Amino acid sequence: MTAPARTRTSAELIEAEEPVLAHNYHPLPVVVARAEGTWVEDVEGRRYLDMLAGYSALNFGHRHPALTEAAHRQLDRLTLTSRAFHNDRLAEFAERLAALTGQDMVLPMNTGAEAVESGIKVARKWAYEVKGVPADRATIVVAADNFHGRTTTIVSFSTDETARSGFGPFTPGFRIVPYNDLSALEAAIDETTAAVLIEPIQGEAGVLIPDDGYLAGVRELTRRAGCLFVADEIQSGLGRTGRTLAVEHEDVVPDVLLLGKALGGGIVPVSAVVGSREVLGVLRPGEHGSTFGGNPLAAAVGTAVVGLLETGEFQLRAAALGKLLREGLVQLVGRGVVGFRSRGLWAGVDVDPAIGTGREIGERLMREGVLVKDTHGSTIRLAPPLTITEDELRSALASLEKVLAA
Repeated sequence: MTAPARTRTSAELIEAEEPVLAHNYHPLPVVVARAEGTWVEDVEGRRYLDMLAGYSALNFGHRHPALTEAAHRQLDRLTLTSRAFHNDRLAEFAERLAALTGQDMVLPMNTGAEAVESGIKVARKWAYEVKGVPADRATIVVAADNFHGRTTTIVSFSTDETARSGFGPFTPGFRIVPYNDLSALEAAIDETTAAVLIEPIQGEAGVLIPDDGYLAGVRELTRRAGCLFVADEIQSGLGRTGRTLAVEHEDVVPDVLLLGKALGGGIVPVSAVVGSREVLGVLRPGEHGSTFGGNPLAAAVGTAVVGLLETGEFQLRAAALGKLLREGLVQLVGRGVVGFRSRGLWAGVDVDPAIGTGREIGERLMREGVLVKDTHGSTIRLAPPLTITEDELRSALASLEKVLAA
């Protein structure tokens, strides 16, 4: 008999990755093998509280039973047809997602970057066909410190040199203005402007929350100028901030919403461009597509995700637990934390640089059994699954306090 293969240790698996995986990530040295709810377990059986939730892709926790059931059920029936044919799951997914977001139509895609690229194409097509912008003259206004993905077009309007350097030449047609600055935005909009594309909250920049009235101001400026307001809710949407969408905090309805991450329930990549019929109606057969976009497995899981959000339970949980998170962080200001920004179950925490970089804080928290992700400098992000309990959240805050004190 052949002896069973020995399970490799975390250290061995990390070492094995080094020569065969492109080095486009620098993950914490933890090798996750199993997960459930808010907890993950490494190869050796050590447990960690997940305070990142896959950058909001795991808003409903790991292996939420309603989502895994939907996936298993669909796996036994049909997984892929391509859009060359109809499938029996797509209509319900589109109907319910449009209703949840208050929009008319859905363009299903796979990844967040695909949704952004699709939104850019739709905005330009609309500008030429509806607004009357001369051919190849359309511009899109974006915000500095944005993060919308890492394709060549998207990094063309990034201000992060790590994302840009070495990847030119860049795609033209974008104007960059400071975030949270309505005067600068107004000055950048002209007759060629197809859209203003912004994140209602800038996640990668450190969970930057704009002033009250900023989103409403963007909506008014775009309406007055006759251009589109495209809101990238890929991280901020689907319950994370205590509302279904972050724009709802100002009762704003954009022309186009970009959704992703949590839409796939942490099971399959699912994204979507959701918008008015006037905007998405400009697309015709052959002008845009995706082999896997809207596949039956993705539609089944996405429909189950929408079903969880339709109850309002997770939005209420994020709002209530967000208060607890905020109260805990207030107690740490001046005790290792120099400042923070939070909305719902999402926070950017600025640690005193004398204590360590964000990466170093993440490594220390990992040793305490808590997983977070750093961003720029000494800032870490907290974005636990919306299924986290009060006790688990308090435990994570206690671990942060311990690390800062040490």
